[in-house]
Amino acid sequence: MRLDGSCHCGKVGFRVESDTPYPFMFCYCSICRKTAGGPYGCNIMGKRDTLRVTGKRWLRAFHAIVRGPGRRPYRSGGTRSFCTRCGTQLFVLDQRWPEGVWPNAAVIDTKLPTPRSRVHIMTRFKPAWVPIAGRGPRYRGYPKLSIAEWHERHRSRRGRR
Repeated sequence: MRLDGSCHCGKVGFRVESDTPYPFMFCYCSICRKTAGGPYGCNIMGKRDTLRVTGKRWLRAFHAIVRGPGRRPYRSGGTRSFCTRCGTQLFVLDQRWPEGVWPNAAVIDTKLPTPRSRVHIMTRFKPAWVPIAGRGPRYRGYPKLSIAEWHERHRSRRGRR
C-alpha cells in the first residue's frame, strides 16, 4: 500500500510503500509522547528503499536521549525527522533496521486501515492523567513481538477465517 504523508504546514511531504500500514501499536514512553505531542505515539512501518521526500530543505533530524533509573543516558539509535517550519515529527529511521522507516501514523494523509486490535507498550511510563484507550495487550516495556511479526500473525488469522 502506498502511504502519503505531510507536515502540518505542507513544506515537507513524503511517500512510502508499506506492507504493514495498520496503526495498532500505541507507545506511552516519554520520547514518543513528547515528539508526537500527544498522550502516546503511534508509528507504522514502511519500506525504506521506497521512501521519497519533498521539501528536504525543511527537514531536520533529532536523536532522542534515552534515560532510565540506574542507567546512564544515551543517544537513541533512531533518527526522528521533523519539519523545521512547523515542528511536525514525520518519521523515524534506525540503522539497526536499515530496511525500515517508521512514519508517525498521525501525519499519514492516505486513509489507513483500522486494526481489529491494538497493542499498548511502555505503559510504565504513562502519566497518571493518560487513560489507556481501548482493549488489547498491555506491556510495561517493549514486547518481543515486532511490528512485522504482529502483521504476519494477523494475516495468518485472516487466512484461516
